[in-house]
Amino acid sequence: MHLDAVRTFVAVAETGQFQAAADDLAITQQAASKRVATLQRELGVQLFARTARGVRLTVDGQALLPHARELLRAAERAVAAVTPGRRALRIDVVSRRIAPASILHAFYQQHPGIELDVVTLINADAASALAEVNAGTLDATFRSLRDSARKVPSGLRSARVIDDRHELLVGPRHPLAKAKTVTLAELADHPIWMPGVTDPEPAGYYHDLAKTFGLTIDTVGPSFGIEALLAEIADSARLATFHGEGSRYLWPESYDLRRIPVVRPTPVYPLSVIWRADNPHPVLANFLKYLHTRYQATAGEDVWAPDWAR
Repeated sequence: MHLDAVRTFVAVAETGQFQAAADDLAITQQAASKRVATLQRELGVQLFARTARGVRLTVDGQALLPHARELLRAAERAVAAVTPGRRALRIDVVSRRIAPASILHAFYQQHPGIELDVVTLINADAASALAEVNAGTLDATFRSLRDSARKVPSGLRSARVIDDRHELLVGPRHPLAKAKTVTLAELADHPIWMPGVTDPEPAGYYHDLAKTFGLTIDTVGPSFGIEALLAEIADSARLATFHGEGSRYLWPESYDLRRIPVVRPTPVYPLSVIWRADNPHPVLANFLKYLHTRYQATAGEDVWAPDWAR
């Protein structure tokens, strides 16, 4: 069925007159009559009966009307789904527990009327995530771009917008538990445990960090989830792990875990936002501006990032 014919049928049913329906649709009465006649031929039924004051629905017309209205609503939803500014902005935050998710949430709190589709491509490497952006299935993603030296394929754009500062996370029996801050030099004598880091980007970053400052960062071994890691850290007098300042992890109060800022310098995990250069979504433009403004306001001088991120 042609949508214009269905729309005309609904208008005639609601007004009870072809002329009134034609006026509402900004067409001629002849065009309205022709559309309804075509629809009746396609369906093989009579939809209206003539009356002294106009028309009324037949039994078949009454049966069709609710379905015709739903068909028009579905068409409106379909158009809205692909109309920039009306469809939901689809952002990959990698994990809902780390900095990009926290920042996107803060942006949403400032713009509660926008439509967002928050996704997490947890097991996708950077190349796969960028391919999703390039294909238009994502509006943006966040990656460090370590393996590509911050370069992105043609048609994409990137900007470094997050420097996630490291904190040391230790249990109450760890030798550094009472420290207000800790330097990277002091950490050389304490192993950092980060099991299950298999993504090439963070794994490469921690390799760079360990090599630069002489740290022992152990990423070997299976990950049984963040809850199991936190429980072991809380119960250990030796184990410590890195925790991003923008990460959101919850643990029982009885764990008494300590988040200790790392200083002189503060290592940061650099994240860039990647998007298509020709993406017209107005909410994306606002989000990119928000990220840029926030980054300018939060960027610090006494930080360390690998050479490939500078």
